[in-house]
Amino acid sequence: MSGRLQGKRTLITGTASGIGRAAARLFAAEGARLTLCDRQAAENQQLADEIVSGGGIAQAIQTDVGDPNAMQAALAHAVESYGGLDVIYNNAGGATTEDGPVTEIDLDEFWRTIRVDLFGTLLGCRYGIPHLVEAGGGSIINTTSIRAMIGTAGADAYTAAKGGVITLTRALALQWAESGIRVNAIAPGVILTDRVRRMLPEDDPVRVKTPLGPSEPEEVAPLALYLASDESRQMTGMILPLDGGASAV
Repeated sequence: MSGRLQGKRTLITGTASGIGRAAARLFAAEGARLTLCDRQAAENQQLADEIVSGGGIAQAIQTDVGDPNAMQAALAHAVESYGGLDVIYNNAGGATTEDGPVTEIDLDEFWRTIRVDLFGTLLGCRYGIPHLVEAGGGSIINTTSIRAMIGTAGADAYTAAKGGVITLTRALALQWAESGIRVNAIAPGVILTDRVRRMLPEDDPVRVKTPLGPSEPEEVAPLALYLASDESRQMTGMILPLDGGASAV
């Protein structure tokens, strides 16, 4: 029986841990041919080896998503390896403990967050879209955050970056629909990645107001799978919260 992503040539960023790692494992199990991109070379290669040893198809590339040359090269390598590209999952990013109120945050930290979370997503789209056009269409999945949808205090760089991802997603969806390219975004709430477990206080405003409680990375991956698959062929420009009900409060 064929998988839901059988043969789909897919590039995912931020695969060494968290949501990206969970998505890579699920996508591989559903038949995708994967290019895994992350700055953490050893962890990323370990994941690729795990997938291959389990009968899947994957290659790992050490990539700084905020570096235009690196992203362009990663996408070109993916296309050269598999003969084209069908899915781009711009997942890399995340808040840090250095973030804070706009009146206090170090400006270098602000630009670091913008560079990874917003500019990195833009680069994945900029250099990936021509390959999707050549393939006759495809799916782009971006990662934003519930923080950009409901507004929360204390993470102003991250909120600004992820807000930009939302508007970028909608704009690209309109611009590229005629080329058969769908562009959607997932807005996770509190996801218990290793990093979040270390840094997020129990009284974090999003965590406190989440009726179903925090989610695991493996609970986000199926939504990404749906957006990558042909099952979502009539969906574009959508921002989909997966937040345990936080945005309903």
